[in-house]
Amino acid sequence: MKEIYERELLGELKKWAGRREIFAIKGPRQSGKTTLLKILAEWLENERGVNPKNIVFLTFEDKEILEKFTMAPKEFVKSFVEREGERYYFLLDEFHYVKDGGQKLKLLYDTMENSKFIITGSSSLEIIALSKFLVGRVFSFHLFPFNLHEFLNAKDKRIAKVRKEKSDALKNFILEGKEFKFGKDIFLGDVLKFFEEYAIFGGYPEAIKGENAEAKRMVLKNIYETYIGREIVELLRIPDIFKFRKLVSLLSSQAGSLINYSQLALACDSYYKEITGLLNVLEETYVIKLVRPFHKNIRTELRKNPKVYFIDLGLRNYAVNNFNGLEPRSDRGTLVENYAFLALFNLVKDFGKVNYWRTLGKAEVDFVLSIGEEVVPVEVKYSSFKEPKISRSFRSFLATYRPSRGVVLTKNFWGELKISGTKVKFVPACYL
Repeated sequence: MKEIYERELLGELKKWAGRREIFAIKGPRQSGKTTLLKILAEWLENERGVNPKNIVFLTFEDKEILEKFTMAPKEFVKSFVEREGERYYFLLDEFHYVKDGGQKLKLLYDTMENSKFIITGSSSLEIIALSKFLVGRVFSFHLFPFNLHEFLNAKDKRIAKVRKEKSDALKNFILEGKEFKFGKDIFLGDVLKFFEEYAIFGGYPEAIKGENAEAKRMVLKNIYETYIGREIVELLRIPDIFKFRKLVSLLSSQAGSLINYSQLALACDSYYKEITGLLNVLEETYVIKLVRPFHKNIRTELRKNPKVYFIDLGLRNYAVNNFNGLEPRSDRGTLVENYAFLALFNLVKDFGKVNYWRTLGKAEVDFVLSIGEEVVPVEVKYSSFKEPKISRSFRSFLATYRPSRGVVLTKNFWGELKISGTKVKFVPACYL
């Protein structure tokens, strides 16, 4: 029996399942969208009492289904409706393959009022194109590779539960400033062991299932070669495959760094406009995420180039061909910073922003969260501390913006520091 792992997004889908709006679930290939649809179908049948004949799963990777749907969407979909007046659920997988999908989905939504449509797609560029036809008719969700909590749940539910208490406390401190205190951390070593595995091999479901390091590497190779090397190229009709792959390779070695468009263009034998276009493709197909600078003082803060992070750490490590453990790696700080970005982005994606801060004087803070009117600086220092201390750059940000709270993510140190009116928490990064 195929092993099924829990996903946090399932709760959101359940909450809104009774509404008529179309669900659009977006995310990279092999992040678990198809499995999530099947779990949702089981829930509809077992918990909501929906007749299994009223739950229709269609994948547009099937060329015959794609052709029939493209030619006559209404007639094709209606052929599955045996009893008029009953509610039907249509789960449409890999919808980005459908040409003019927005128009077709609008037709179905407007003419089949008793049906619920749930689509998935691996290209935000293609799915976003639906929006102009489906204004007010679609709820969008993202399904990324497993986050650390989902990963731990798949590996060891006891350690996942232990970690979650501390993780929730840290998140509540970041979001709302809620105070927390913890005693001796007897489980930190257990959490760090899993954290290292996650930082090396990432959160793709098939990689998590791999029985050993070699199997995990083979899974990541397959994802990289098929998704980046073929599917994105074919889907978005990228003319120069070599240039595209070269760019991904260069970006993987520059994770956490400022994008230098001129250097990338020179190395790829390209030019500025083409590089920005390819970066947009990589971002909209969920390979990378570009982080923009935070600025309120236009005169002293840089406003230009973004930083780049990878959506999955395992895929990034495959691109640099390095699956060594964290300790001997020269890029371990980069990996943990990339992890921190993913966790922070997931934390505030629905109501806040993640930026970085850098001044003309080169003072820099890794991340600045904008939550309503508040800002929360977060610094990543994956090293052992003997006492709480902050960098000159972090202190400069505190002096400039006077936030009520900030966070320093460490390797294994817990602590607290009060600087003027700012409370700074020092917490092991694995609890974010």
